[in-house]
Amino acid sequence: MRIHVDVNSTLQGHKLLLLCPWRVLPEHLDHLHKRFPDLAIESRRQSWNSALECDDNPEQLWKDVTILVTCSALPSAEQAPRLEYVQLLTAGADPVLRKPIFKQKTITFCTANGVHGPQLSEWVVVSYLALQHRFPTYWQQQSQGRWDKLEDVPDDSVGRRIGILGYGSIGRQTGRVAKALGMDVHVYTLHPRPTPESRRDKGYTPVGLGDPDGTLPSKWFSGSSTQELHNFLGSGLDLLVIATPLTEATRGLIAEAEFEILAKNKTFVSNIARGPVVNTDVLIRSLNNDSIRGAALDVTDPEPLPEGHPLWTAKNVIITPHVGGRSTGYSTRIMEILEMNLERLSKGRPLENVVSRKTGY
Repeated sequence: MRIHVDVNSTLQGHKLLLLCPWRVLPEHLDHLHKRFPDLAIESRRQSWNSALECDDNPEQLWKDVTILVTCSALPSAEQAPRLEYVQLLTAGADPVLRKPIFKQKTITFCTANGVHGPQLSEWVVVSYLALQHRFPTYWQQQSQGRWDKLEDVPDDSVGRRIGILGYGSIGRQTGRVAKALGMDVHVYTLHPRPTPESRRDKGYTPVGLGDPDGTLPSKWFSGSSTQELHNFLGSGLDLLVIATPLTEATRGLIAEAEFEILAKNKTFVSNIARGPVVNTDVLIRSLNNDSIRGAALDVTDPEPLPEGHPLWTAKNVIITPHVGGRSTGYSTRIMEILEMNLERLSKGRPLENVVSRKTGY
């Protein structure tokens, strides 16, 4: 989608409003000023997933904004008549899909897809290996001052198979790390990727990371049917990583029938996507009856997970409170995506990571 057809190398006439939960570093702002000297920039601290926190007249704040960086604080279309480009801080667009302004087709929304790959791939591998090597038990023994070796011997990762459901930037970096551990990589995408060109990653990826050419998987599954998904889940997976966007099509995607397939290989399940992709009741039952090897969850359904919920005490599960995407490098990578898209905007070229209003991602 082209949102500006004329070359405007200095972005004259544009105003950028940054609403970030962190303090934007002065060097990042200086860099943008030098690259786009006519771009007006305003930066404010804004907590995640909250309405705009300011004492100003909203009409005055929004009226000249053409470019917005935000998580979910959005104006109405009437408040921001000049808005052209919204850069989300999240990898998924689900926080804004139901906002009225998202329906304005003159505004291009872009995700932060690509900023989470390094830290979330580390989270996947660390949590999987922690349970494989019985670290929770050994940590408990350490706190008690006990030197006791467990009888069962853990598997290592060499020759094991990881299945990545959703092969975007997070999935590709996870595949890269898993490959380095000696694992075989199977992946699943909604749309077929039959050619080398179709398997390339055309979005933002930190330099030297991910799987930009799509060459790591030994097998690539695709399709929208239940049978095609089941073919992937039944391909001998030792570890299933759920990294698919939350849409109406993926809500409850991994449920009774899917866990029955995973039980055949006692697959370990790692969910870094969104909690509602997985049926929580079936997950708990599968953990407690040992039909799957274990689970690592950075997201849950419901979320936040209430005190006393049975998922807290399910067997062989690691739960973290949706923190897997946190990293000191997060803000730097956000600014890289923003600069990349400002560069494209200044040249009248299509932006990266554009959200499809049809698919919601």
